[in-house]
Amino acid sequence: MTRRQGHTEGHRVGQIGWLRAAVLGANDGIVSTASLVLGVAAATAVRGDILVAGVAGMVAGAMSMAAGEYVSVSSQADAEGAELARERRELSEDAEFERDELAAIYVGRGLDPGLAREVARQLMEKDALGAHARDELGISEITAARPLQAALASAAAFAAGAVLPLLVAALAPMATLAPAVALASLASLALLGAVGARAGGAAVPRAALRVTFWGALAMALTAAIGTLVGRAV
Repeated sequence: MTRRQGHTEGHRVGQIGWLRAAVLGANDGIVSTASLVLGVAAATAVRGDILVAGVAGMVAGAMSMAAGEYVSVSSQADAEGAELARERRELSEDAEFERDELAAIYVGRGLDPGLAREVARQLMEKDALGAHARDELGISEITAARPLQAALASAAAFAAGAVLPLLVAALAPMATLAPAVALASLASLALLGAVGARAGGAAVPRAALRVTFWGALAMALTAAIGTLVGRAV
């Protein structure tokens, strides 16, 4: 078997949509809930108050992520739908012009004019709207907006990320609750960054360091504010 025959493409473009939503949701779940737990823990020594605040933050955060992602991706889907409707109308009104337009795109990519027109003709005979959506508008099955999928992935990922700091807050001794939550959360953030980078084919150390740094900064600031508020009240 030759190298060409044994080669299997393994591109990760199809994972970008759900991977982005899942990593963002889990990262927010860990950072937001851990920061909230640390902030309340710095202001009060009562475990019940800490857990109530953490659970409320988890539920509110998951719903906020789902709603925000759904609205955002729905707007993208609406824009894509409007563009496709306009392209469908233009194809019905002047198919020859649209064929020339598609051919011009292929010429710009390096094909000679004759071949470009033949490619455009054959593609439009099979699926005119699909050809224009893909090559003129940049819309394909892989990149198409899916609001419900993005919303559910974000909410589930946020809740999954929030569970860890809550479990540590529930089980750790009160004397070491804050450092235990911080260390467990930072370790989880580093792991999450590494997994996300690995799945997306990016550099693992840089991704892990980036997400850990910003998580540590968020937790430190929230704990400091919690301490100040606790002293004031």
